[in-house]
Order: sequence, then structure tokens, then C-alpha cells
Amino acid sequence: MYARLLPTPTRSVFLFGPRGTGKTTWIRDRFLNAATYDLLDTGEALRLSKRPDTLYRELAALPAESWVVIDEVQKVPELLNEVHRLIESRGLRFVLSGSSARKLRRRGVNLLAGRAITTTLFPLVSAELDFGIDVERVLAQGTLPMAVTGENARDYLRTYAETYLVQEVQAEALTRNLGAFARFLEIAARQNAQVTNATSIGRDAGIDRRTVQSHFSILIDTLLGFWLPAWKLRPATRQVQQSKFYFFDCGVVRALSGRLPYPPTPEERGPLLETTVLNEVRAFLSYSGRHYAPCYWRSYDGAEVDLLCETAAGFVAIEIKASSRWDTRFNRGFRRIREHLPAHAATCYGVYLGERAAAWGDVQVLPVLEFLQRLWNGEVLR
Repeated sequence: MYARLLPTPTRSVFLFGPRGTGKTTWIRDRFLNAATYDLLDTGEALRLSKRPDTLYRELAALPAESWVVIDEVQKVPELLNEVHRLIESRGLRFVLSGSSARKLRRRGVNLLAGRAITTTLFPLVSAELDFGIDVERVLAQGTLPMAVTGENARDYLRTYAETYLVQEVQAEALTRNLGAFARFLEIAARQNAQVTNATSIGRDAGIDRRTVQSHFSILIDTLLGFWLPAWKLRPATRQVQQSKFYFFDCGVVRALSGRLPYPPTPEERGPLLETTVLNEVRAFLSYSGRHYAPCYWRSYDGAEVDLLCETAAGFVAIEIKASSRWDTRFNRGFRRIREHLPAHAATCYGVYLGERAAAWGDVQVLPVLEFLQRLWNGEVLR
């Protein structure tokens, strides 16, 4: 088993993460003696949904500061009232895990405001694999634990995509038209890491724009993906303002797009490498407690920086290229964005699939694995 970098909490916590990231394994490793309720067990979920106060009666005798685990807590959101009572009156600590925040956002999670922190478990990251990853394999199959350690990653990922539609979408009644949602899902996956055009996606999927927006909300709530917003440097600047949508794992996005049986095409490689690097950045920021907000920047004439982050030490700009050679034209976005930032305010990194680090003026060009090592060593986003 790989040692996960998510820190062990000292107070009650909501632990979110997509299915398959290893939440249950992490919980068992860190909370061996905790009282546990598994709401994937249909009988257990039904028992507690009928009488949520049963939870209080069963746990009220535990010593203060005892740990309790409720796995897939979104299955019975009403339990949060009892969790609230047990935290306040008995001093118990909870790990409340889930792969969907949809029901919790709508029903009761506010009851624990300030009483439980929220954290996320990501797929395996390069630092957890001692940076011994095969980048080409990661682009093709991602880093979900079973895709890394299992015997047949492709079969696992295909099953993952099917299970998501059945267990997360159909079983939770997130949409009335599963067929239309499945078409939307394939199209959205094929447009991973691109500026989102809801009208175009709706036309291809045979649904209206409002439904497209609702479907993206489902992907966000079930933790399958996230928005990367455009950075607005100043009001007078003409630049793209639409967000980009990224899926949380390369293997999952390829399974959803129907491209999994084949090696990534040249057209796929750029978005897949962006997805890999961006998700590593998100994991680093989450695990390290740095609350920086990643964005991207693009002007209307096509100058772009794939990732822009304002840190305590200034701006960090990152351009990501699925190329084995770094070309001077890749620095165009850096030159343009500096016109809008104070002098010397941005540290610029080029990340690529080549083998050698190089300095292009004040741009540090790094092979992807070297960049990731520096990221996890705390050298990039301080």
C-alpha cells in the first residue's frame, strides 16, 4: 500500500473524494479503533434513515474525543443533525466521508459549519509514488489506485465509468434522462481542458443550454471534475473569461470519452498533460493547506498561460506542453502576461515532456517529473 500524503485530522472532518481514490483504505489505516457505519450497506442505510436518532443512542456512551466513521454519509444526510448533537454534547470526533456533496449541500451540511473541516482525497500523486511514474502510462490510464496497482487498468476504468452512471447518477436520481446524460458525459470528456461552450455541447448532445449547465453541476457535485476560472487581470484588458472544465483523472476522462482502448492521440496529449499537472497542483495545495486559487489566462488573440496562481511570494505562471522540445513560441503567454503584472512579479515555469531542464531568459523550463518534484518539495507554490 502506498503511504498517502493526506494528513490525519485532529478534529471532525468531512472527507470527500471521487469513488476509487482510496478513502475507505485511508480511513481504515488512520482510524483503526473507530466506531464505523458503512452506508453503502443498504440495510444499515435504511435502518438509520428510518430513525436517525438511533445514531445518538448508540454512540452517546463513548468517551469524549472518541472517533466515529460514517462512510458515504450523503446516503443519509439526516444523520448530520445527530452528528451535530454528538459533537456538541458528547465531544465525539467524526470522519464523514463521501463521493458526492450534492445532498449534503442541499440538506444539512451547514449544521456543522465550524465544527468539521473539509478535505479531499485525490488519486495517487507523483510524490506518493516516489516520482517513479511512467508519464505515458499516467496520461493513458491515470492514477486511481486500482488503475496503478490492478492487473487490468483498462477493464477497471471502463467499469468505473459504467458504475458512475448507475450508482452515482441513476441511483441518486440526479437526472431523469440517463441516456442524454451519458451522451453529454462523452462529449464533455472529449472537451476536457478546453474553454467550455455550453451551446455547442448541448447541440451535440441534443439537450438545451440550461440542461448542459445542470449536468456540469452534477459532475462538480459528484467530484468528477472542476472548473478552472479565467483570471481577470484588469477591467480594460480584452481576454477570454469563460472557465475551462477539467476531469479529476486522465484514465477516467479517457474511459468516459470512449478513447481508452487506444493510446492517446497527439490531440489528446496536451489536454491530458495539463490535467495531470493541474490535479497534482490541486492535491499539493489541498494537502499542504495552502489556500491559493489556480486560474488560467488567455487573451483574445490567443496568448495563454495554462496555470496562474497568486501566492504569498507573488504570481506563479505555468505553461504546459506535451512536446519533447521547448520552442521559443511557447513563451509568448509569459511575455504577454507580464505586460499586465508589476515588473518581476511572476515566476514562470515551462513544463514539458523533454528530458533536460533549461533556462529561457527568466523562464525555468523543466521536464514534468522534475517540475513535480519541485512542486512537492515546496519550491514552486510557496
